[in-house]
Amino acid sequence: MRAKLEAALNRRWYGGIKPGILLVVLASIYGALIDLRRYLYRRGIFKSTKMNIPVIVVGNFTVGGTGKTPFTIALIQAMQSRGWKTGVVSRGYGRKISDPVSVHRDSFAKDCGDEPLLIFQRTQSAIRVDADRVRAAEYLLQQGCNLIIADDGLQHLRLQRDLEIELLDDERKYGNSMIIPAGPLREKPRSCDFKVSNGALEDDIDTHHYGMQLIYANAETLDAGAYRDLSEFADDKVYAIAGIGHPERFFNALKARGLNINPLAFPDHHDYSLADFPADAPVLMTEKDAVKCRQLGLKDAWCVPVSAALNEKLFDAIDSRLKALSP
Repeated sequence: MRAKLEAALNRRWYGGIKPGILLVVLASIYGALIDLRRYLYRRGIFKSTKMNIPVIVVGNFTVGGTGKTPFTIALIQAMQSRGWKTGVVSRGYGRKISDPVSVHRDSFAKDCGDEPLLIFQRTQSAIRVDADRVRAAEYLLQQGCNLIIADDGLQHLRLQRDLEIELLDDERKYGNSMIIPAGPLREKPRSCDFKVSNGALEDDIDTHHYGMQLIYANAETLDAGAYRDLSEFADDKVYAIAGIGHPERFFNALKARGLNINPLAFPDHHDYSLADFPADAPVLMTEKDAVKCRQLGLKDAWCVPVSAALNEKLFDAIDSRLKALSP
């Protein structure tokens, strides 16, 4: 049901189909509430908290599917290599518990969320999952972090930020440029300190607008015990499973590598069970899906790690801005 609803909305958001009067009215009401909330924060009626260390917010104005998680991983690694002790705050979408938790090597996605677990596995950064982002940031400060990265936080105003980074899908951009549910926008786009377009090939350093490419590695078993080049699947019947914001990007990347896949798209943050997986052919999946499937005992399942390729000048510019802020 959820997948059908998402498909219907995507046809209106990105496919040129008009959203209809009901969705437009709902979008107008929602947009007015967003503007009111931002106004109340700006006037100090709703209180926000300033941390004693720099805070970077990474997010998007559209609903999902911009490559935010690979970018966040690349950002953390770049800042770590420049001497920062990073801490990540996340709400942990899709998790089954509401208590604040720290992510560690024995964590389960059902407890902390798939994206925080994947980010930890790739970076070993301190990560605090908490619906209260201010409380999470204060916890990480107590753990000795000197840089907070707020994952998916452009719309969460209670935690003040020093830098904002917008992620955008260069192909789909802002769709029909309407507020949800009539369009894909969480709020009206506004200027951020840096803008990163997933799929763009060119950088405009003067305007702090950078392109990002996603690089897919060799396939690996879910326990990382075996590896295969993607080309080895080209002559086989193979399924591709994706429960991410924009699954077509993953499917298209596999097709571009010469694979003849049977695509199976699931809603973002889908809670997988054995019934979701066909048993008659190998299955390729994203890393975000893999962190939720390692306990299912799948026999011929492979994940395809992805990394974000960006201009190092972006990270140099961020580092310079942070050092100017931090004592």
